[in-house]
Amino acid sequence: MKSFAAPAKHLHELEAGTVGRLLAAAADLVLVLDADGVVRDVALGSNTLDDFGCERWIGKPWLQLLPKDAQPKAEALLRDAAAGSPLQWRQLTHHADAGDLPLSCAVAPLRAAARYRTVGRTVVFARDLRGMTALQQSVVDAQQEALHDHWKLRDAQSRYQQLFQTVSDAVLIVDAASQKIIEANPAAVALFGDSVRKLVGAVFPTGLEARSLGAVQTLMASLRAAGRADETRAHVAEGGGEVAVSGTVFRQENGVLWIIRFSRVQAAVAAPDRSKTAAVMLKLIQGAPDCVVVTDVNGQIISANDAFIELVQLANEEQVRGESLGRWIGRTGVELSVLISTLRQRGSLRLFPTSLRCEHGLVTDVEISAALARDGDEAYLGFTIRDVSRRQGSDTRAAKELPRSAGQLSELVGRVPMKDIVGETTDLIEQLCIEAALDLTRDNRAAAAEMLGVSRQSLYVKLRRYGLGELATESVKE
Repeated sequence: MKSFAAPAKHLHELEAGTVGRLLAAAADLVLVLDADGVVRDVALGSNTLDDFGCERWIGKPWLQLLPKDAQPKAEALLRDAAAGSPLQWRQLTHHADAGDLPLSCAVAPLRAAARYRTVGRTVVFARDLRGMTALQQSVVDAQQEALHDHWKLRDAQSRYQQLFQTVSDAVLIVDAASQKIIEANPAAVALFGDSVRKLVGAVFPTGLEARSLGAVQTLMASLRAAGRADETRAHVAEGGGEVAVSGTVFRQENGVLWIIRFSRVQAAVAAPDRSKTAAVMLKLIQGAPDCVVVTDVNGQIISANDAFIELVQLANEEQVRGESLGRWIGRTGVELSVLISTLRQRGSLRLFPTSLRCEHGLVTDVEISAALARDGDEAYLGFTIRDVSRRQGSDTRAAKELPRSAGQLSELVGRVPMKDIVGETTDLIEQLCIEAALDLTRDNRAAAAEMLGVSRQSLYVKLRRYGLGELATESVKE
């Protein structure tokens, strides 16, 4: 903070009323405290706080207006002000008539003009943080929407690969035009007794007895003509046994593929024993390297694993049980309420970046994923907290540098001016929407422009702006 160069020259003739108006205009809320920390006067810089009854704070000690976990920060501000330290801002939640009021506060002593001695009065400047809370909620919503589109595509690919690799039936992906095998799952390799290298590229049908080739050829002819075929039976060569053969058709880009499935006749599938799954799961969670915390719907801790106890520097679980998770989580006093609000609306949340403060004041960068679960009429919140401080590297971004991902954007709330964050958020969401449209249309820009509801010329301008591909490929994609 930089003060006026010559305040005595320009401000010494100001009357008390003018000084009072200047102080009121300096913040959303201004409190005048006496030497004992009691509120003696209140001024509102705007009408946004009229419903909170701040005038009724007069005559009450300032510290009694704050929750217990915020009082040490307020006492530190008073000590720094008395010592003449530079002005500092701290986030403090105040109890008001209309509910808890999140404020960013700074404290400055009033000094007499003659001898620069203290006059026993202290001024508390407070800025309304409700707008920041709404902005944090908007950032979380934008992040979750962007992640939703990304995870939809990723989940589809993951489901296909997992099903293809783990299904017990043998499955071959065959090109309908050349009848060559494109992919074979592990069950197909085991069934035909060949390696993947030998199966992929071979002409289908292969690995079957000669007496079964006619039935399989009929199945392929039906797939080619009608797009469907009845299940048939065949025998695997070299005594591999009888299998049921079925096929389906699907299109990929400009080609037609067949999914040929072989199921062993009368194959018995043993059900896995899951009697001890729940107990094993609890042991794994308790010993997991990531923190796992279960709370009620208000954020009061019900249970926590060993990793969380170690990260907050406490001795056992009893010391955290019943405490609010917000005691350790969040850079501001409103982040836990944002997380809980998101969970109540969406049911889950992924990769929310924030920080964790241990009992000794050390701050660690963490990522939080959470979910809401119900048991009858009761609802519980489960939080997975991962330490990401080592992931940051030595070249961490400067505090005023704008991020290039939604995950980093929320970290700048309270550090960078709101207009810069809003501008970066708008550009980020626009870029993510264009990337999602290009992915869904397989980089067909005409279809992407129609999906986004913009003209192709407007889409080309935005592609150049964000560096999302060369326009030379347009003729190929269309």
